[in-house]
Amino acid sequence: MPLPPAPTGRASRLSSSDLATKASAKTRKSTGPVIGDVSDLALELEPAQIAASAQALQRTPATGTKPARSPKAAAKAAKATTANTPTAPAKYIVADSAVPASKPAKVRKTGSGVAKLFVLDTNVLLHDPSSLFRFEENDIYLPMIVLEELDAHKKGMTEVARNGRQASRTLDALVATQESQLAQGIHLDATGQKGATGRLFFQTEPLHYHLPESLPQGKADNQILGVVEALRQRHPERPVVLVSKDINMRVKARALGLEAEDYQNDKTLEDGDMLYTGMLQLPLDFWAKVGKKVESWQSGASTCYRISGAITQQLHINQFVYYEAPGENSLFARVIEIRDKTAVLETLKDYGHQKNNVWGVTTRNREQNFAMNLLMDPDVDFVTLAGTAGTGKTLMALAAGLTQVLDERRYSEIIMTRATVSVGEDIGFLPGTEEEKMGPWMGALDDNLEFLAKGDGGNPGEWGRSATNDLIRSRIKIKSMNFMRGRTFLNKYVIIDEAQNLTPKQMKTLITRAGPGTKIICMGNLAQIDTPYLTEGSSGLTYVVDRFKGWPHSGHITLARGERSRLADFASDVL
Repeated sequence: MPLPPAPTGRASRLSSSDLATKASAKTRKSTGPVIGDVSDLALELEPAQIAASAQALQRTPATGTKPARSPKAAAKAAKATTANTPTAPAKYIVADSAVPASKPAKVRKTGSGVAKLFVLDTNVLLHDPSSLFRFEENDIYLPMIVLEELDAHKKGMTEVARNGRQASRTLDALVATQESQLAQGIHLDATGQKGATGRLFFQTEPLHYHLPESLPQGKADNQILGVVEALRQRHPERPVVLVSKDINMRVKARALGLEAEDYQNDKTLEDGDMLYTGMLQLPLDFWAKVGKKVESWQSGASTCYRISGAITQQLHINQFVYYEAPGENSLFARVIEIRDKTAVLETLKDYGHQKNNVWGVTTRNREQNFAMNLLMDPDVDFVTLAGTAGTGKTLMALAAGLTQVLDERRYSEIIMTRATVSVGEDIGFLPGTEEEKMGPWMGALDDNLEFLAKGDGGNPGEWGRSATNDLIRSRIKIKSMNFMRGRTFLNKYVIIDEAQNLTPKQMKTLITRAGPGTKIICMGNLAQIDTPYLTEGSSGLTYVVDRFKGWPHSGHITLARGERSRLADFASDVL
């Protein structure tokens, strides 16, 4: 029986394959849910068209051709049918149909082999928001649970919360540049970070993995471990590495046979023993090698030597050198100029002699004399002092500050601050003003001021004899680091104590407060770090020592010998 003619109108423009597609979508209604309302077909199709679509479905394939007689012909016919059949509208897609997984990106080759795939833990982003750009040519993968944890930590005014917000802004800027390429990976250099040539991948689909039943499946750390396991199975051709600051997380990963590493890019040095000490011992044959070519002249009370040779390649501006040999005159000098293959050394002022005492304090060893020369030099704007307990860091800094504030009027006042990190449990909120709240943290200041005010270190000079303890304290201000943002210190002598507990970002915030005529002294003991996630290699004190090395207006000295007492010296060695 022939089919009746199709009526004119909008529905008449539908081809038989369109009708077959819509009718098949209606037929699939019984097998699963459908995105969109299939009842809309009743408004678009006449009864005759429904009958036509039903007959069209009975023929194979949908174009009305006869069934193929051979497998080869059947394959050819199926290919032609697929090419000619239009895609169904989006609102008739079956929701429970299997969605094909996105194709994994082609593995990139680098100069050192296959690019690695690093899976970042949340604590890496909270520790260093710029960590996304620290993996050079390798790729980064962020599990969905990491984004959830990042969102949970971004509230508040702590350093962790600020880092969380910065990491979120960084991710948003990257996604905004290549929003349509999430499956293929976002190029990390899209925002101008030329050092990062890898790509950033987000978890855009569920990953199937199997972990031991002893690990709670709902814990975030275990979910991240599961993602690493799934990625390792999906990409057997490339190394998949978990990066975490959590030691237990790395231990669990290695126990499961997964590769895990600590985040190393925040470390200025791998080994704290490699830290720049600020001084260099000259070899015993130094004068024999440079004696014939050395030039010397007098500059005020100091003697200058111009030397040349291979040793000049090891020197930095404001580095101290010393020569000590049995039966020969010793040399203690500072490098004041380096040009081509020559260097100029200038002898030092001896602050160990009583006539050169600073607020009644005389230096007791070589390193202390080096440090005092930096503290009293008006051309040196930034001084860093590192050393164990009892080496005299705070005492020398305060003595030099009082002399230059009260005697020489070089600076208007002394500002002292420190990182408020407790050794043990926190004692809670403290009453009073800002200075009163900082009082318990400034025990070292009180101890040294008591010594300096009494003049126990020797003759304190005219100002020291007439100045009372109240006058000394009137020139010393104690400030909290929490309120340093936005300030500018003009003509101040700033002391930052316990600087080993500061992060590089906090150190940058403090040092950039310096205005014209201000001098900053950072002191700390790298063996007494109390801040979580900080080590000798990643401390802010290590960071500034390395970055300021060789700048003409900065200097550093590592104090080696304690002068507090024989008990303190022995305890530092054996405990």
